[in-house]
Amino acid sequence: MANPLRPAGETRAGDVLARMRSDIIGCALKPGAKLRFESLRDLYEVSFSTLREALSRLVAEGLVIAEGQRGFMVAPVSLPDLYDLTDVRVLIERESIGLAIARGDDQWEADIIATYHRMDRLQNRLGSNYYLSDEWGKLHGGFHFSLVAACNSPNLLEIRQKLFERAHRYRRMSSQFRPQWRPKDVEHKTIMDVVIGRDTASAQQLIERHIRETTENVVAHAGHLFAPPAEESGPPKRTVRVAAE
Repeated sequence: MANPLRPAGETRAGDVLARMRSDIIGCALKPGAKLRFESLRDLYEVSFSTLREALSRLVAEGLVIAEGQRGFMVAPVSLPDLYDLTDVRVLIERESIGLAIARGDDQWEADIIATYHRMDRLQNRLGSNYYLSDEWGKLHGGFHFSLVAACNSPNLLEIRQKLFERAHRYRRMSSQFRPQWRPKDVEHKTIMDVVIGRDTASAQQLIERHIRETTENVVAHAGHLFAPPAEESGPPKRTVRVAAE
């Protein structure tokens, strides 16, 4: 039910923004695709002004590119972008998880345990193809958010969420080529334990390894999908992963 205190136009614009964001992250709207207003109006059944507002918001999130007078396009994907995104995510996640451990209370710990339990239970029910489930993807995102929720920095959390969603595009593209995913349940349980145990150094180290190994798997299974930028003729430099002690 719509919020009675929220204007109908704002509700509609928010709904369209959420749908378009989901379609881009899920690759229903393909990377590099032109976003033509006529097609989008028919697809989302909204006005041009509502579409323009949503597209402008997505430009700010890095999921859409404004091409001046030529309109809009879905942000392309590339190996340099993936590596840069990975490096920035590591910086943000390490800072966020460190602050959360320092500031979190008992309720924060309980929320982490609860979100992990829901994700783990669903993964067990789904079996080896759990990573293809949109429901599991939402629970996975919720678990990672719970780890840093107590950092008490709305701006930091907003930046982190935008980066997480951009990275999910790459994970989603690679999922169709993976014969199987590495056993993340063990990684997630280990991360949860060290966070709740307030071991900041280990938590930061594990979350960095988790992010970088995910990137390495994306490149291994779907690197051929990512068009290299025109200005580079050779392969991009790989990010050096910090090994766990």
